[in-house]
Amino acid sequence: MAAVSPRHVETVRAFNRFYTRQVGVLNLLDSPYSLTEMRVLFELAHRPQLTATEIARELGLDAGYLSRILRRFERAGLIVRAPSTADGRQTLLRLTRRGRTAFAPLDDQARRSAAAVLDPLPKTSRRNLLSAMQTIERLLGKPPAGRAPYVLRAHRPGDMGWVVHRQGALYAKEYGYNHEFEALAARIVADFLDHFDPACERCWIAERDGEIVGTVFLVKKSKAVAKLRLLLVEPSARGLGLGRRLVEECLKFARRAGYRKITLWTQSELEAARSLYRQAGFRRVHSERHHSFGKDLVAETWDVDL
Repeated sequence: MAAVSPRHVETVRAFNRFYTRQVGVLNLLDSPYSLTEMRVLFELAHRPQLTATEIARELGLDAGYLSRILRRFERAGLIVRAPSTADGRQTLLRLTRRGRTAFAPLDDQARRSAAAVLDPLPKTSRRNLLSAMQTIERLLGKPPAGRAPYVLRAHRPGDMGWVVHRQGALYAKEYGYNHEFEALAARIVADFLDHFDPACERCWIAERDGEIVGTVFLVKKSKAVAKLRLLLVEPSARGLGLGRRLVEECLKFARRAGYRKITLWTQSELEAARSLYRQAGFRRVHSERHHSFGKDLVAETWDVDL
């Protein structure tokens, strides 16, 4: 992992100071509860049947400190404890009617405060701000258990321009390919759109937080053979298993469509992609040296029988 530069550290610290000032706008000045107590109440209001251990882990609180907060809530009649029916060793916490009555106006005030932050901003600035917030949360937080941090969808108008742009830009940056590679990508997507047959061809677009982070195409080569093309995963989405998922979707669709084989054409230097193909059962069946995209390369053909 690359060393963190002092300049980047200072950027984070400056943002932290700025954000801390902004949080003051959202603080509940009229609340009888501290910010930490409000966070505990929020968890109990929105996630019933929690244990103290789960709250401490979720909020990063010291167990003793949380215990004191819960005792105060219990004395005030805001919460009750009950043994878990699933595990008698666990004690579940929930808000009482009094607790929900006390929390409701505070939650409403918090919503109004958040709306007041967004209200002066034009729609485009709001979208940019919310997208930046989601990006920070995604990069620094943990993805929800059991849910992929991206969604797959079919292509729609405008996607192909993005595909050509990112193929050209990313391969130029990471492998030094020249304009010839972008031209190849443009021809592939144009041919796909001109002859698209939804019964036996497919493009998958991967999105995260509303932004495209990956693509792959499966096109007809013959009645029995499909061709996998233009697999791409954005650097920001690598490590999520997205490349493997895109290849798996191609395999599943090809089987349903009645193909007997998938073939693909790649370059020997594309190690990450070749590793995905190998894991999915593809095998290299041919290789040859050539000069393309401004470089001397070794082209490879990989096949998998279905």
